[in-house]
Amino acid sequence: MEKIPHLLRSTERDEGKLALASALRILSRRDYSVAELTRRLKDKGISDALVEQTVARLEESGYLDDRRYARQWCESAIRNGRGYGPRLRMDLTRQGIPAEIVADLLASIAVEYDEMETLTALLARKFSGFDPVSASDRDKRRVMQYLQRRGFSPAVIFQTFRKGQAED
Repeated sequence: MEKIPHLLRSTERDEGKLALASALRILSRRDYSVAELTRRLKDKGISDALVEQTVARLEESGYLDDRRYARQWCESAIRNGRGYGPRLRMDLTRQGIPAEIVADLLASIAVEYDEMETLTALLARKFSGFDPVSASDRDKRRVMQYLQRRGFSPAVIFQTFRKGQAED
C-alpha cells in the first residue's frame, strides 16, 4: 500500500516535466502571452493545476512575460501597419493581456510612435499612389475606412489628408 502513493508522486513529477517540456517547446518558436500559453497547454490535455504550476514557473524564470510580449507585439503591429491605438487595445485584450498592462503600454507607445508620422508612413507604403487632392470621394472613403479599421483617429486622418492637399 505504501508504494501506491510513491508511484502517484512519481507520475505527477513526470507529468510536470512533460508539461514544462511542452511549454518550452511552444515558447521556442515565439513569445506567447500567459493566456495564450495557458490555452495551448490546456488544449494538449494538461490538467489545470499543472498548467498553473508550469506557467508560474516560466514566469519566475523569465521565459514568460506579458509585458515583454505585449510590447514586442505592439511594435511589430505598428511597424507592419496592422494597427494603432484602439485597434492595439482590442487585439491585446483579445490575446488575454491584463488591462493595466495594456493601458501602460499604449501610453508609452503613443509617446514613442507619433500617430501622424505612423499614419503618413503607412499611407506612403500601402497607398503610394494616393493623392487626397485628385482622389475621388469614393477612394478617400475607402482609404479612410481602412485607416480607421487600423485604429487611427478620424481627426488625424483628416489632418493628414489636408496636409497632403496643402503641399500641392
